[in-house]
Amino acid sequence: MFAIVATSGKQFRVSEGDRIVVDRVSANVGETVRLDSVLMVGGDGGPVVGTPFVSGAAVEATVVSHRAGDKVIVFKFEARKRKRRKTGHRQQLSELRIGAIQAPGGTGARPAASEQPEKAQRPASPRPAAKARKAAASETTQE
Repeated sequence: MFAIVATSGKQFRVSEGDRIVVDRVSANVGETVRLDSVLMVGGDGGPVVGTPFVSGAAVEATVVSHRAGDKVIVFKFEARKRKRRKTGHRQQLSELRIGAIQAPGGTGARPAASEQPEKAQRPASPRPAAKARKAAASETTQE
């Protein structure tokens, strides 16, 4: 079973046992965090796609470590102004190990038809009506 979760402004495809690096979470090392922003769950029963999130689905993850990312150098320069500024930035990150993936309804199967939202009916295309009018107009002109 796999899931696509949204966290830190990014989307990750995860399955049990995977490790992902996200922006710093407020939990301590060894604590469990719950990721509720599940966009899709896939597995044995077929994919379940959310609109935008799958209701009832969640991903449990354990914080493995906190660390700082690679240093990014920012250099600002204005020509002929003797203006230069060099700074660096290291993003604070957390490494998560994915545990259980909870599908909607507690199973990995697709939700029952009664639980799925109804599809909106599309309005009829104007093209067939336009073709019918054009055909009727051509018949009247031929007579």
